Amino acid sequence: MPLSRPNRSELRALAEPLGFAFEDAELGEMESLVGAMLAGFDAVEEAAEPPRPPVPVRESHMPAEGENPHGAWVCRTAIRERSEGRLSGRTLALKDNIALAGVPMSGGTPFLEGYVPEEDATVVRRVLDEGAEIVGKAACEYLSLSAGSHTSATGVVRNPRDPERTTGGSSSGCGALVASGAVDLAIGGDQGGSIRFPASFCGIVGMKPTHGLVPYTGILSIDAHLDHTGPMTATVADNALLLDVLAGPDGIDTRQQQTRTDRYAAAAARDASGLRIGIVREGFPEETDPGVEVRLREAAEALAARGVHVEEVSIPEHVSIGGAGSPLLLLGGYELVRGGGFATHANLPIPFGLPDAFARWREHATAMPPNAKAMLLAGAAAEVSGGRALYAKALRLRSAAISTYDRALRGLDALMMPTTPTTAPRLPAADADAFARFAAGGAGVANTMQFDVTGHPAISVPCGESEGLPVGGMLVARHWDEATLYRLAAAIEAG
Repeated sequence: MPLSRPNRSELRALAEPLGFAFEDAELGEMESLVGAMLAGFDAVEEAAEPPRPPVPVRESHMPAEGENPHGAWVCRTAIRERSEGRLSGRTLALKDNIALAGVPMSGGTPFLEGYVPEEDATVVRRVLDEGAEIVGKAACEYLSLSAGSHTSATGVVRNPRDPERTTGGSSSGCGALVASGAVDLAIGGDQGGSIRFPASFCGIVGMKPTHGLVPYTGILSIDAHLDHTGPMTATVADNALLLDVLAGPDGIDTRQQQTRTDRYAAAAARDASGLRIGIVREGFPEETDPGVEVRLREAAEALAARGVHVEEVSIPEHVSIGGAGSPLLLLGGYELVRGGGFATHANLPIPFGLPDAFARWREHATAMPPNAKAMLLAGAAAEVSGGRALYAKALRLRSAAISTYDRALRGLDALMMPTTPTTAPRLPAADADAFARFAAGGAGVANTMQFDVTGHPAISVPCGESEGLPVGGMLVARHWDEATLYRLAAAIEAG
């Protein structure tokens, strides 16, 4: 249907927020000019749609009763295309914001129900080409906007270590499936800590690679400056092996600039002696559990016993750098929803059917979780009150923040701090108010958003337990130096 042409009164209403004041004669001229310009949309409307790629036939089904004890599965599949390769014999789950052609993708929402991608995400092609079996889609928090595990439209995801506690989000299902042993490998996403929260709370290994190391093509975005995807596994060796498969440019994703890869599995098998790490003093905020700090410092002592030089460093800016991510997250998320599931500023392909599926969000708006409502409202408010200028400033602050950590890493190979200041919090009660539900989705963000902003690689590795719950330690290195993180993480894992 051609776009309707605004009449003069409608043009006057449109002109006011733009700061235009037209006399009647000029408004008549504008009516003609705007009508002529909108004719370009008519040409697009009348053009033949390029043929949609054939959607492969791939079977998927909901898990049977009793087969989903933690609420972590969205659907089950059995997709394997090769019997040989580096991942032969391994089972793998995908966060449900990753396109698996022929299988529905919901992104944790009800409004995307029924949307079926026609093409695989790049990471899907890479694991299938290496012999992995994709055994299902893992629950994803609503639009990947929560650090908790209680906002997905498919229901609460429960921590295998304690079903009354969160797994962390937004890659909640991935964390539970790997921690419970239901899968060998998983691919999650991280725009504020969403790989590392579940890794810390569930006691697994989660790598947020350097921004752009792993192509994000075919994965639901929040903001192209924050989007990361990476491996979630039970062991460091498996994590490094999966990153070997995933890393490298695909020629499509514009997030990938000057990408440099390494041999990660080989690095994980190397000794860590001679490396130098700095324990970041500001990485222990006031809310840090005493047990978390004890386990983290014990892990550092174990590294020292293996010949790693350990010292304490101060990065005062660390406590505020994460704030630069707020304009990106809020305006990026707002544009994602308002714009039909894609960012207009990113030069990326737009899948068939995705804008139409996203257009249904208003039908489900009242049922959105409180954190999603609040974030979209905040994005809308920022959009009309100068937020775009602060978005641009946030990107300048991002450049300064990169330099801050790069300076701290001079003479050091990695920085170390708790992934999350606490162990897994309890899930909110079913009748909890909006404040409690929102707070339960924001636990543990003190040390994670910073490295989505700067793009430095960061890995969460188990560092023992506190009161029976896993403690995660985080290591951060220079851009493209995931290999060093694997050497150190493997040494921590070895104890």
